[in-house]
Amino acid sequence: MKARRSVTDRVGYLLKQAQHGLRAKMDQDLKVLGLSTAQYAVLAALQEANVASGAELARRCFVTPQTVTALVAALDQARLIDRSPSRHHGRIIEARLSDTGQVILRRAHAIVKAIEDDMLADLSERDRIALARMLKSCVDHLGTRSEAFA
Repeated sequence: MKARRSVTDRVGYLLKQAQHGLRAKMDQDLKVLGLSTAQYAVLAALQEANVASGAELARRCFVTPQTVTALVAALDQARLIDRSPSRHHGRIIEARLSDTGQVILRRAHAIVKAIEDDMLADLSERDRIALARMLKSCVDHLGTRSEAFA
């Protein structure tokens, strides 16, 4: 008879625990820049897209449109993004990184990279690549990969 594994040894539980720890560390360390992890995600999504509507940002950042509205308002107030009406659709307001936002995002990327490097410190480069490949496979099998980043 097979021994039952504890729920705390299961991959899903460990993924959630890692995600929770990563998020907590990012929130703590990004505070020096006046950012939350969610605000960092919006800035990074804008860097990837160059320009995006609130709906696009919500999809890219895995948050609700209501949440992204609050995030965008705070980033706009902090002058980290610029907003303007879409050239293609007058009712849509698009956002892009401001010059200040680009500077802050570079610093935030360095902070996040340091956190990731610490998290993966015991893994070789080969193991890091393999882990990323395995996680992408998990995402693909769940059908949850964001089309914005595919």
